Amino acid sequence: MAVTRTRQPWDDLLAEGRSDERLVQQSAQNARRGRRAAIPADLHPDVAAALERAGVEQLWSHQSEALHAAWAGPTIVTTGTASGKSLCFQLPTLDVLCRDRAARALYLYPSKALAQDQLRSLHSFGLKQLRPAIYDGDTPREQRAQIRRRGNVVLTNPDMLHVGILPNHAAWANVFANLAVVVVDEAHVYRGVFGSHVGNVLRRLRRIANAYGTEPRFLLASATVANPEELAERLTGLDDFTLVDEDGSPGSRRTIAMWNPPVIDEALGTRRSPLAEAADLLAQLVSEGARTIVFMKSRKAVELMSRFAQLALEDMGRGDLAGRIAPYRAGYTPQQRRELERRLTEGELLGVVSTDALELGIDIGSLDAAICVTFPGTVASLRQMWGRAGRRGRGLAVYVAGEDALDQFFCRHPDEFLDRPVEAAILDHENEQIHAPHVLCAAHEGPLSAADGEVLSPRWRDVADRLVGSGDLRERPGGLYVPRHPETYPAADVSLRSSGRDDFDVIDTESGEMIGTVDAARAHSTTHDGAIYLHGGRSYEVRHLDHGGRHAFVAPFGGDWYTQPKRETDTGILRLLDRREWLGVTLSFGEVMVSEQVVAYQKKRMADHEILDLVALESPQTSFRTQALWYEISPDLLGPLPLEKLLGSLHAAEHAQIAVLPLLAMCDRWDIGGLSTNLHPQTGGPTIFIYDGHPGGIGITRRGYLAFDALVDDAHRLISECPCDSGCPSCVQSPKCGNLNEPLSKAGAGELMGRMLAFAGVASEDGVGA
Repeated sequence: MAVTRTRQPWDDLLAEGRSDERLVQQSAQNARRGRRAAIPADLHPDVAAALERAGVEQLWSHQSEALHAAWAGPTIVTTGTASGKSLCFQLPTLDVLCRDRAARALYLYPSKALAQDQLRSLHSFGLKQLRPAIYDGDTPREQRAQIRRRGNVVLTNPDMLHVGILPNHAAWANVFANLAVVVVDEAHVYRGVFGSHVGNVLRRLRRIANAYGTEPRFLLASATVANPEELAERLTGLDDFTLVDEDGSPGSRRTIAMWNPPVIDEALGTRRSPLAEAADLLAQLVSEGARTIVFMKSRKAVELMSRFAQLALEDMGRGDLAGRIAPYRAGYTPQQRRELERRLTEGELLGVVSTDALELGIDIGSLDAAICVTFPGTVASLRQMWGRAGRRGRGLAVYVAGEDALDQFFCRHPDEFLDRPVEAAILDHENEQIHAPHVLCAAHEGPLSAADGEVLSPRWRDVADRLVGSGDLRERPGGLYVPRHPETYPAADVSLRSSGRDDFDVIDTESGEMIGTVDAARAHSTTHDGAIYLHGGRSYEVRHLDHGGRHAFVAPFGGDWYTQPKRETDTGILRLLDRREWLGVTLSFGEVMVSEQVVAYQKKRMADHEILDLVALESPQTSFRTQALWYEISPDLLGPLPLEKLLGSLHAAEHAQIAVLPLLAMCDRWDIGGLSTNLHPQTGGPTIFIYDGHPGGIGITRRGYLAFDALVDDAHRLISECPCDSGCPSCVQSPKCGNLNEPLSKAGAGELMGRMLAFAGVASEDGVGA
């Protein structure tokens, strides 16, 4: 007997995409049966009763496993989206609070919206012993003392913990003296510079808790990452984490579609805007009754996409649905965000366009479709976004590609992309630029002593001695380090989002407000006079960069061009940390000094990237120390090449490898820099450098060094399979090139990396380098 398939609201859309080849690939995730487990008999009776009132008669297997693991020690849970991870840390926390009336718990979230969502969830248990409260920048001052006094679950964020709670720990003495549980939700967000800062903040938290006589248990929840235990240990400084990663929850059947906008100019290879393409997809899905979420990178794009979709609905004769699409982004008031979340949850909205603010675990009800517009930076983030779809037994997950090199690379390898493992989350709390300010903050929270090596880091005394030399600390007899200026407040000068203490403030000249900060290492290339600076999805023109005062004065910009700086860059090798002969080159990893000077900038038209003008600049040279991988290429491997093609081959290979390095590490190409030269003074020959773009380095290029085979292989395929003739933004041209993408030889880079990979084949057969 034939099986009748239920029609889905996206069937016509996918059929249309197949017919005009916009649908690159379609696959399916099959439904998954859940695995149940009994509620443990030794769970506190009040907590078990609360579960019964909520209709929970059994747990999913991973929730039961996480509960037992949390009772035993530090735990990290990395099951899928909508798998009920919150219950994995809620149950052990509630169990502790019901057994000990004095016990306290601290929940850390990367966003205010997540904290609000979790507060609602905690209240739903209806436990009289439970007194949850949010403590963040939105908390009214008149409520803060009461929260410190009565709240036994304090929900906050790392920024408030860093700047508001730890420096004022005396006011929180009762909390720290009874701190039993620390929950770190969405732990995968804490990577790179932000994660390196949070790693220091959590160590400072442990230090203060120890001073009050407590050793809280750490419970972490995360999206899937390649290195969950390592991430947990690097964030907290603790070891022996138990990993819970076998998802026992049921999964819906989900259709996955990779969508490439059509080519609109064959000569230039340009495609239709992914924003316009996704707006049409959203309108079609909403018109079919599919509740849909679209993820965009910028606030401005969110607003535009929402409007485009509303206009598309009107063109389709479905203007009655235009009011059921809304944007969601940071910058709205808390009341506006809560109202949007309510309308989503209750089904009033059929479509929502969001930044990654809704990527994380906020409960927004059952959605049918999730559209991610351009690659979000990591496979892990993409799967988080896709996981929003299919909570009613069916789902559609769409990835709309852009013109970027990675997007088009994935469209050429759809099967590999869909099966690609998630990346490793990288952070380095001992980054010198990041660690030293936190050691200073810790000294203001309490005198530093030899015992702090167990929590802060084994190198804390070297850092403290440098702070003595800079006049920030003084050493007392007996080896204690105390602030030289105790009246200062160093936490206020440390932003968790940047790697330096000497940031430039970005000031809007119209409002007089500071809208953000820029790392000193990047200020001269991103906020030079005349630069078009993007912040929060909005464009600003830099009117003046005040080097002495460390201010960039900007004004709102509505023009149709963007800027690209031309830089002169030098890289000096400071310290070799590792070296090996591999792929026919001498591959090294170590510390380098990068010196840059912006000498000019181009104005380029937004629509077609045409160069409108080249403006000369006079700016000071800046330098920073960081980590890098570099490799020296022998004449035998290069072969005889004219100088221009040699330079172009090295330069194009560098660009391609920088473009694909984010596939190995959770980072953005803007976090990485590079330099290629035919004759480096220290190596004596042709050399390619790839370095961490953050002072001190955060481990990105270390990952590239360790997985150099994959880096070269991905880069080689990126350029050799791109259909363009001589290089384009989808392969070797880079939007951040300091030399304005000159010279570039796509063919030469492909030949060079092809020889490297061929050498690896010979080497493996001979047993060399295995």
